[in-house]
Amino acid sequence: MPPELAKTSPHREGAPRHRADSGYARGEETRRRIIQVALRLFGERGFEGTTTRAIAEMAGVNAPALQYYFDSKEGVYRACAQYIADSSAAHFEPAVSRAQAVLDDAVASRERIFEAFGTLLDALADFLLLPDDAAHRRLFITHEQVGHGPDALLELFDQGLRPRMGEVSALLVARYCGGTPEDPLLRMRVMMLCGQVMVFSIGKRSLLSKLGWQDLGPAQLAAIKQAARSQSRLLMDSWVALRS
Repeated sequence: MPPELAKTSPHREGAPRHRADSGYARGEETRRRIIQVALRLFGERGFEGTTTRAIAEMAGVNAPALQYYFDSKEGVYRACAQYIADSSAAHFEPAVSRAQAVLDDAVASRERIFEAFGTLLDALADFLLLPDDAAHRRLFITHEQVGHGPDALLELFDQGLRPRMGEVSALLVARYCGGTPEDPLLRMRVMMLCGQVMVFSIGKRSLLSKLGWQDLGPAQLAAIKQAARSQSRLLMDSWVALRS
């Protein structure tokens, strides 16, 4: 049983560690808190620079509790990676499914195709800029991309929704502009279209200063989405013209 529940929760030999009673509901709340703290520390300090002691202290638990839930620092890291992968899949699945429905319609208009791509851009902006832990998730991903930590998150992404989202995005742009989704140039263009939203998550402080914004709220996010859609329309229409 979790060390913080040892005095209040009776133990039965062979019972599962995480029961669905009130005591273990409290235990799951502790587990989630540890993951949120660890995500922040891994994002700020990287895997090597983060200690289990720092995670435990900031989460308000003792070392045995941390070991109970995750066994080791790598276990905490992989739990953070799973949290990011799961939240990403849950967030993007509705937009990807709607886009796929448009692709399945052989006579879908170019306007519907563009709107489906715009919905994916909107979902990307929401995911990168709105949640309280967005910056920590971005830094966590960056550390892993440059090799500062176990290969966990990128493997989960490749096994999950990311390949499908990339394929759907390429198919939408190919249907709108002409060409094939396998074309390396088209795939680079899709990355560029998505990158115009991602850039706002990289330098938030600089962004706010340059635009004269005090914070990044719903109104500012709506302005970013509108600008990304307008820019995407201009670029995609220019690619259509180039093919002509």
